Amino acid sequence: MRILLVKTSSLGDVIHNLPVASDIRRVFPQAEIDWVVEENFAELPRLHPAVRRVIPVAVRRWRKSLFSPAMWGEIREYRRLASTDFYAAAIDTQGLLKSALIAAQARGKRFGFSAAVAREPLAARFYDQCFAIPRNLHAVVRNRQLAAAALGYALDDLPLDYGIAASPLQADWLRSKVNEGDYAVLLTATSRADKEWPAGDWLALGKALNDAGLACVLPGGSASERSRASRLAASLGQAVAAPALNLTDLAGLLTGARVVIGVDTGLVHLAAALGRPTLALYSASDPALTGVLANTPHVNLGGSGAPPSAVVVVAAALALL
Repeated sequence: MRILLVKTSSLGDVIHNLPVASDIRRVFPQAEIDWVVEENFAELPRLHPAVRRVIPVAVRRWRKSLFSPAMWGEIREYRRLASTDFYAAAIDTQGLLKSALIAAQARGKRFGFSAAVAREPLAARFYDQCFAIPRNLHAVVRNRQLAAAALGYALDDLPLDYGIAASPLQADWLRSKVNEGDYAVLLTATSRADKEWPAGDWLALGKALNDAGLACVLPGGSASERSRASRLAASLGQAVAAPALNLTDLAGLLTGARVVIGVDTGLVHLAAALGRPTLALYSASDPALTGVLANTPHVNLGGSGAPPSAVVVVAAALALL
């Protein structure tokens, strides 16, 4: 029994789909699961032991090079890989036209959200069977419910399980600055300015964590994000700005932390998926729909237009230690 999961991006969305692979493996222990994902996030599904094969796509890059022969060659290669096996089900939990077209290349029955609830209603035209999973549910719950409906199983007795693990990062730059397990990761970078948390509040939080005996590690994805992390780290007594890291190393960094605190970004969901005590800060989105959801200690603070204060965040962070 082969299953194809289509969840290509973004980072948080890919993490929210990991429990689907865990559910399928529990219900169908012999199932072989393949996963189509954007090339930049391919490391994540590879961490899940239930995933047999990761099939990367590069839609974001392809859009910028429509007249490149190399790009069309990559698309042909994807179509070849997607059609190599016959799938009992190809399940698109993305609900976008691009993901529906990606799923349509697979051999087998295709499942997705109905037009009434899909993020892009036109996507529903490319599925063989659609399901009206309510849009007001958390993203993790919606993904799990869609897969359960497509494959005909119940979620009642299935625990929420992201299914991934990572070994603590062993890196010279980290070991030379902090003691093993005695650090907090501060995820200060996010994709939108309105999701950021003020620098002064980060410094207040960092000082409180330093006083509690923890050093602070501040990663950043882009050069500008790492520059901002360096400025914040320089103003703290015990802190280090991380160098550029791939997703595998980031998973190791998060795994070794006592606590992870971050704004609305995919990495804060990764921390929770890895079982770390996690505190998520929201300023421009609703945590009821996309907040951290896990069986391990976690707290979502703030909401759309209502960022949490430093006092509240410090208290919540110390309570997680």
